[in-house]
Amino acid sequence: MSTIVSLHNVSKRFGALTVTDDVSFDVPEGEALGIIGPNGAGKSTLFNLITGTLSPDSGRVEYDGRDVTRVPPMQRCLSGIGRSFQIPQPFDRLTVFENLLVSATHGRGLPEGAVEEDCAEVLERTELIKVANSPAGGLTLLQRKRLELARAMATRPKLLLLDEIAGGLTEGECVALVDTIKAIHGEGVTIVWIEHVLHALTSVVERLLVLDFGKVIGIGDPAEIMASREVREIYLGIEV
Repeated sequence: MSTIVSLHNVSKRFGALTVTDDVSFDVPEGEALGIIGPNGAGKSTLFNLITGTLSPDSGRVEYDGRDVTRVPPMQRCLSGIGRSFQIPQPFDRLTVFENLLVSATHGRGLPEGAVEEDCAEVLERTELIKVANSPAGGLTLLQRKRLELARAMATRPKLLLLDEIAGGLTEGECVALVDTIKAIHGEGVTIVWIEHVLHALTSVVERLLVLDFGKVIGIGDPAEIMASREVREIYLGIEV
């Protein structure tokens, strides 16, 4: 199985603070990898390094077999890296459908007429078709979370990065969203998912990666990772 994204000894500092500390891991094509860790562990910074929003101070990022460490974010998106944000960031005055058109045309480099059908399909899959013509600023939290997912999917990503997409949802809303994510993963999309809602995360991912103070503490089978003494002490705050 080929590797879709690799980080090699990646470090990022803001002044004296090291937020990503010599991080290395591979994500095989078609896998779902979960990332957990305390607040401030460097999880979102890791996503910014993969998407190109930030550049590492040292180390290398590879995507789909090539070095993209200095490749701009737009080029990475065009090559198949899509992401959602922890805090939904739609264009509030545009309709839900128009939000997808913006993502699809700019994220795929295609004219509007070539992506309309795909955008309608994404709205169906993410259960937003009934609010397609509604302004994004008037959506509920669940709908805004779904719109984040839909906008990322409109770019037709090979690698989908999800940043705490289940946060703030009720149990029922979370279950419904997880079902959608499972369906996307089942179609072969590689997923890397940061999440604090562990039962949602572990129902989808094949492996877990744990970050603490920017360092990788462990990576492997979710059950084994969560049973680890170090992970329970650092992440769950349990003295063992």
